[in-house]
Amino acid sequence: MFPRPIQQVSASSRIAYQVALPIVLILWLLPLIGVAITSVRPGADLAQGNYFGMPSAIAFHNYADVFRNSPIGRYMLNSFIVTIPTVIGAVALSCMTGFALGIYRFRSNLLVFFMFVAGNFVPFQILMVPVRELSVSLGIYNTYSALILFHVAFQTGFCTLFMRNFIRALPYELIEAARVEGVAEWRIFWFIVLPLMRPAIAALSVLVFTFIWNDFFWATVLTSTPQTQPITAGLSSLNGQWIAQWHLVSAGSILAALPPVAMFFLMQKHFIAGLTLGAVK
Repeated sequence: MFPRPIQQVSASSRIAYQVALPIVLILWLLPLIGVAITSVRPGADLAQGNYFGMPSAIAFHNYADVFRNSPIGRYMLNSFIVTIPTVIGAVALSCMTGFALGIYRFRSNLLVFFMFVAGNFVPFQILMVPVRELSVSLGIYNTYSALILFHVAFQTGFCTLFMRNFIRALPYELIEAARVEGVAEWRIFWFIVLPLMRPAIAALSVLVFTFIWNDFFWATVLTSTPQTQPITAGLSSLNGQWIAQWHLVSAGSILAALPPVAMFFLMQKHFIAGLTLGAVK
């Protein structure tokens, strides 16, 4: 039912694995490698048709040119303004809803939980027109509030699924012991359950941060000006602004990818612990 560890397979299979692994890894990283090389390629190389060869020189000034010739700093600030409140809001709401659905046994528990989960299966593309019209009617189109409110609402379903299942795996005897001692429910949540949820909160924060930071669809649907556009939508406008200066667009793409990558490496230990906690008894 489960694949055997590579150490237990035949010698020929191990050799094939060792040969195929670096090949697949290179193919997987090839687009990123191409973007990284293009980001330090001089503009003259692209003008001469040198798209895939080695660059004639290393042009690190492309990264400085991106900041000088575009509002990329503003785009990145907009992404932080949208992403950080969204992560806080979605994780905070999911902690409370996960606690309620994971601890309390009431008649509509599964129905409410199903409603949270069902929202994850709705194709977000079909929501484009009603969400945009709703943001216009509420007067929040092309504002930070539109992106933050929508992302919090859309991400809370997945976060609730994650948190509820995590809380259900916690020892229920802790809750019962606290109730016997007369501890209030909110104190049980704040002082007993929430500290045990730290690995899950860290893992979920990294995931949601990556999802929101890399979002392109809603960034283009709900914003239209550099004053509010996140970095993903801003990069698409750079292509039209500079026409064929792909070396600058590539440099902007590398800069845009740095925050989520840095956050993952900074919280790697907590991220892995949060995903694997409860996987084994």
